[in-house]
Amino acid sequence: MNQILGVDLGEARTGVALSDELRMLAHPLETIESNSAETVVRRVQKIAAERQVDCVVVGLPKQMNGTLGLAAENAQRFVEKLRPLVSCEVLTWDERLSTVAAERALRDAGKKTRETRGIRDQVAAQIILQSYLDRLNA
Repeated sequence: MNQILGVDLGEARTGVALSDELRMLAHPLETIESNSAETVVRRVQKIAAERQVDCVVVGLPKQMNGTLGLAAENAQRFVEKLRPLVSCEVLTWDERLSTVAAERALRDAGKKTRETRGIRDQVAAQIILQSYLDRLNA
């Protein structure tokens, strides 16, 4: 079984996480520092090819009432740009409050907000991917 890639899109930074080979655990991988959708698409495409992933899971930031706002529309546009460039499945996954959960987890680990800027997005991607893996393995 190949790994699965998780993506937490952001305006300035995008977090990326990767599953283990057994698809049980998600691990932070990297933060893509760019506000250019094209740069992020190219980097995710490259990671997917290098790691030979079977699937890319992109966080879909639904609003609390379940509707799609501007951020969710941006995520959907990202998915549509990425799909023809990779040889694996690309899907979206509800990511409500993943960044909040990432911030809380880092704070609980004793990290200060300034220290976590570079890894917060990776942890959010890890939370999104772990949620997907948990459903996959249920």
